[in-house]
Amino acid sequence: MNFKSQVRSLLLFISCFSSSILLAQNDSIWHQKPELNISGFLDVFYVYDFNQPQKTERQTFLFNHNRHNEFNLNLGFVKLDVKHSKYRANLALQTGTYANDNYSAEPGILKNIFEANVGLSLNKKKNLWIDAGIFASHIGFESAISSDNWTMTRSLLAENSPYFLSGAKLTYNPNDKWEITGLIVNGWQRIQRLQGNSIPSFGTQIKFSPTEKVILNWSTFIGTDDPDIIRRMRYFNNFYGQFQLTKKFGLIAGLDIGIQQSMKGSSDCDLWYSPIIIGQYAINKYWKTAIRAEYYQDETGIIIPTTTPNGFKTTGLSVNLDYSPTRNIICRLEGRWLNSKDKIFETKTTPTNNNFIIGTSIAIKFSETLKK
Repeated sequence: MNFKSQVRSLLLFISCFSSSILLAQNDSIWHQKPELNISGFLDVFYVYDFNQPQKTERQTFLFNHNRHNEFNLNLGFVKLDVKHSKYRANLALQTGTYANDNYSAEPGILKNIFEANVGLSLNKKKNLWIDAGIFASHIGFESAISSDNWTMTRSLLAENSPYFLSGAKLTYNPNDKWEITGLIVNGWQRIQRLQGNSIPSFGTQIKFSPTEKVILNWSTFIGTDDPDIIRRMRYFNNFYGQFQLTKKFGLIAGLDIGIQQSMKGSSDCDLWYSPIIIGQYAINKYWKTAIRAEYYQDETGIIIPTTTPNGFKTTGLSVNLDYSPTRNIICRLEGRWLNSKDKIFETKTTPTNNNFIIGTSIAIKFSETLKK
């Protein structure tokens, strides 16, 4: 990206921010009292890895429920949020193995920030918003909050694409069927920009919901995760569709596909991709089950570095059983099998091609309005 492009991006951000201030000063609704809420989440888990790895951390490419033979907290956070028709804000502090593993590149207190952002409405219809700070990624159908997902463990594509971003985003909802978002961020899942990298990264999201039973999504990322001296541009797409086919059966199908320059200035690019399909069936009011099939290929180690001849080429299959006695509590049991072309999974003795785990978790969410 050249200097003129960076200047245009900065001017666009300043223009949007200035517009929001002018609207705020001239709109009496700005003085209405906001709503203040407190919420929280806890996810306690136990996983037994039948490969019996020597370390408690099981796999370097997994960031959730990634401990062997120990009870632990995957994610716990407390969140305060402010809601107003003209502005909004979120602050959430986190702890757990997810925070330790996935935020390991962030210094000090930053790895304990789950969310910290402020948003302003930019028009009278209140369907155009600008938000800035640390926020959840626009990529994928799985979040860090396990109870929002159809399976206990995360898919390979979710674990190896951003869960969080830091920057600013502009969101437009022309109607209740469409959502269009543009982002300027500090990098590929980074709060602080990588030292030595002088350019921001960009993203887009287009979400279309023609009915309440269908969601179609396309998200992108354009940027780099390198310092300037070796800068390789990265171009990434995430596609998924979520379908409630019957009252009891739902389906998610997705595909991540990305390319990255082989070296700075080169026209040659390396490819990685990951298709996935998940089916969920509601047995009754309290019980659900889900099956997931997935594949992840990163032959040159763009996202998942390996030293094996064929790189990372892994197939996965998992079966999930959920019990939810109330809306805010979910108890889960999952069996997951991974098979790789090369011997990448650690055991007590020598690496192997296969990995099988059984995991269980109990997660709880709560929310309370403090002030209206």
